[in-house]
Amino acid sequence: MRVVIVTRINQFFIEVGAQETVSEIKRKIEQIHGTPAASQILTVSGWELVDGLDMEDYPIVTEGTKIDLNIKPSTEPHFNHVNKMQITVKFSARRIKIEVDRTDTVRSLKEKIHIIDSTPIKRMTLVFSGVELNEDFRKLSEYGIRESSEIVVFLNTITRARDEAPSRKVSLVVQTSSSLLNAATIPLEMRDACTVNDLKQLLLSRKILPVDDYLFIHRQRIMRDSCSLRWHGVENGDCLYVFKGTVSRNGYH
Repeated sequence: MRVVIVTRINQFFIEVGAQETVSEIKRKIEQIHGTPAASQILTVSGWELVDGLDMEDYPIVTEGTKIDLNIKPSTEPHFNHVNKMQITVKFSARRIKIEVDRTDTVRSLKEKIHIIDSTPIKRMTLVFSGVELNEDFRKLSEYGIRESSEIVVFLNTITRARDEAPSRKVSLVVQTSSSLLNAATIPLEMRDACTVNDLKQLLLSRKILPVDDYLFIHRQRIMRDSCSLRWHGVENGDCLYVFKGTVSRNGYH
């Protein structure tokens, strides 16, 4: 598909494929525009495109979509470069590489894994060199994690007792796209055991949204109608984005 890259002074078109990663698109832009891929920030409607994802992860990017190109501040270029490192995350059947900051915490690493793999954050146990990373707010560097380190992801078994644990209320914000209600911001409080479909029906019943098909996005991943807010890792203060459309095997409609 053909998209528009918009800079502060001009715009240009590039062709992108559904399975092209954001990193690959940045390299294309570097060849055309000259801006180093590492310095680029790509956003759609203020929503940053993450390097580890591809266009299939962004159903709002369609033919003719305008993608804003901004440049990262370069006042401390050497510091920013030194602060980055690439690590390997190992699952039971595959490995992926993720770029992180040395100042990242265990929690922020889990969030990046969730964005790329959709693994619920609460089911993750991360292990490095036989040591469980069990303190979410400790920095990766405090565990001795460095360039090329390998982190193993184990999935916690969901027991019957855990499934039946009492639900709790979470305060969240629903942000509509610019094509809906002029980009409205809607604060809500719901039980974390409620499903995405429950949320959708609540918004429809209160006539906050007109009757239509919608999809919800949390932490840059499409949410599943039949799964709970807890399953998606929704926490107090999180923002959910809503767009018109549905998702099928052929993509976003």
